[in-house]
Amino acid sequence: MFDLLFDPFSMGFMRRALAGCIALSLAGPPLGVFLVLRRMSLTTDVLQHGILPGIALGAVFGGMSLLAMGAGGLVAGLAVTLLAGWLARVTAGREDSQLAAVTLIALAAGVAMVSLGRGIDLTHLLFGSVLAVDDAALVLMAGVASVALLGLAVIWRPLILQSFDPGFLDALGGRGAVWHLGFMALVVACVVGGFAALGTLMSVGLMMLPAVAARHWAASLAGQVRVAVGVALASSYGGLLVSYYADIPAGPAIVLAAGLVWVAGVLVGRHDSLLGTLRRG
Repeated sequence: MFDLLFDPFSMGFMRRALAGCIALSLAGPPLGVFLVLRRMSLTTDVLQHGILPGIALGAVFGGMSLLAMGAGGLVAGLAVTLLAGWLARVTAGREDSQLAAVTLIALAAGVAMVSLGRGIDLTHLLFGSVLAVDDAALVLMAGVASVALLGLAVIWRPLILQSFDPGFLDALGGRGAVWHLGFMALVVACVVGGFAALGTLMSVGLMMLPAVAARHWAASLAGQVRVAVGVALASSYGGLLVSYYADIPAGPAIVLAAGLVWVAGVLVGRHDSLLGTLRRG
């Protein structure tokens, strides 16, 4: 049993993958908890498609350079977010509908650019690969996680106030729009930071599933953040083991591991679970 659990990490690429996933597990789930609190859970699903054209452009012009693809994805994600917010204010439409429209166009453009680029593996971009986590990818994930944690620490108090009572924050002159844009920038950075190991379609899974599962195990905001980080760390370790032994992409394996924790929370969690509902009934 000891060999099964620890022998895979005697190899360098598995250690790098684990280190990168640990970095993402520390930064992504706290942002996911706020997204759930602000009823913006599906926003990350939109953003993971929105960054694809930027990553594709980076791959077309810079080859498979992680720096080029990461920079392109970050610019594309921020552009999609800002454009959707601007259109919502100019046209008086809902921001979620504008974001969905902009992202669908961006996704189609990204797939088209990937198909035109020679030597670009769409499956690798969408689902990631443990083998892709080299030193450059590890530096990217660790750097993004560090920036996200520091940024979240700076905006923590106004972000909590805006999440619970945005009207009160605006009445105090708290510039809620600025904090919202800063928060969305951190979310985009984390989505981009995870694409090397988890892919563009799976990078939000490590951010959102632990955050959603945490609501079934903790009631307070701080408690949910702690549980979400713990779930993400455990899911990363277990998912990488499954990926190694079953020879499947790391992204789906990690997301499925986190999904099992969410299913357990739905069934027998301390808060809002099916078991609790049956007991009350």
